[in-house]
Amino acid sequence: MKIDDIYSLFSRSSGISTDTRTIKSKNLFFCLKGKNFNGNLFIDQAISLGASFVIYDEEKLNHKSKRAFKVKNALETLQALAKHHRSKFNIPVIGLTGSNGKTTSKELINSVLSQKFNVTYTANNFNNHIGVPLTILKINTKTDIAIIEMGANQLGEIDLLCNIADPTIGYITNFGKAHLEGFGGLKGVIKGKSELYEYIRKSKGVILVNNDDRIQREKSKGINTFSFGKSKKSNCLIYNTTSNKGLCEARLNDKKILTNLHGEYNFENINASIAVGIHFGLSFEQIENGIKYYVPKNNRSEMLKTKSNLLFIDSYNANPTSMKVSIQSFMKFKEVEKILILGDMHEIGKTSLNEHERILNSVKNNKDLKIFLVGKIFNQLKFNSDRIHFFKEIDELIEYFKKNLVTGHTIFLKGSRKINLEKLIPIL
Repeated sequence: MKIDDIYSLFSRSSGISTDTRTIKSKNLFFCLKGKNFNGNLFIDQAISLGASFVIYDEEKLNHKSKRAFKVKNALETLQALAKHHRSKFNIPVIGLTGSNGKTTSKELINSVLSQKFNVTYTANNFNNHIGVPLTILKINTKTDIAIIEMGANQLGEIDLLCNIADPTIGYITNFGKAHLEGFGGLKGVIKGKSELYEYIRKSKGVILVNNDDRIQREKSKGINTFSFGKSKKSNCLIYNTTSNKGLCEARLNDKKILTNLHGEYNFENINASIAVGIHFGLSFEQIENGIKYYVPKNNRSEMLKTKSNLLFIDSYNANPTSMKVSIQSFMKFKEVEKILILGDMHEIGKTSLNEHERILNSVKNNKDLKIFLVGKIFNQLKFNSDRIHFFKEIDELIEYFKKNLVTGHTIFLKGSRKINLEKLIPIL
């Protein structure tokens, strides 16, 4: 089938589905395949649940339904459909990637721009080769601006996503030690993330640059930029402070903007959203409202006051860079009893044990800090200590806290998603 034919089917449908558990009436269903699933097995179920049409690619299968259409590769067809759909809209599209802070930056930028525009943006963390096309296909005639978050764990992925989303504005939050295993090291991370810059360079778009980041300044040379930071050379001059409650604040033209975010590592996320607001002509009041009413969730920079303790939760993901800066920020809390709960960092590669050891060494000599480490990697560093406790699995730590109740503490939780540190919240 030609892409125009697929697009005709899409135009007659109510949206896209790739999962029969969440399919809606008249959705166009794509049979995608992965290591643990095969959508081609659910053609009949999708049709019975109300799918308008089904796109499948099982080579040996020739389905008899007039609503089922066979293609060479369902995923590539979905991506081609999204690219074709994107070409129908002459709107600003913000492509956003980086090692840390992608989702928080995206949420803040959306909150700001939504004060003036109708925004279509990446939901949750649907930022991969499937999620990006699905987001693009949600753009409609009411959309003024789209924000597309792009994730990657190896070279070439950002370039692929750029060719689907065709961003007119690009922003890389930072270059850090994330997905080192796939990228082959920090140099690979920088090269991979910079694929966004190279796409914008060729398409003559605009790059949002944090002028306080040396790598961003260097990699964006020769591209049309809109910059922010403390440097007076910036298009947008922003200073940051922390309130007496530990919350981040920003100062723009001597006016203060309050936030619900903790941790100095969120400064650049806040500043980027301010800069985007200015770039798109929003008033100070609109930018201020967009930021101050944003409340973090989904275990990302979340602050939660329980009956017993004050929790700072950043347990959706972790890498050496984000772990280091978030711990440094947490350690600045004074005159409180602190507990640090850290989970293993995944996808780091050959340097994994060394990176975990660096994190442990940075905190182990702090006598005022109680430390709990969870995961098989941290456990390889195990030693006897009254203040530092090691657990292979999260369930072991849950049982420990059930027997040793904690009250009156300020607690920071940080680890990779698979460690499931959020399971501790009900007992803390």
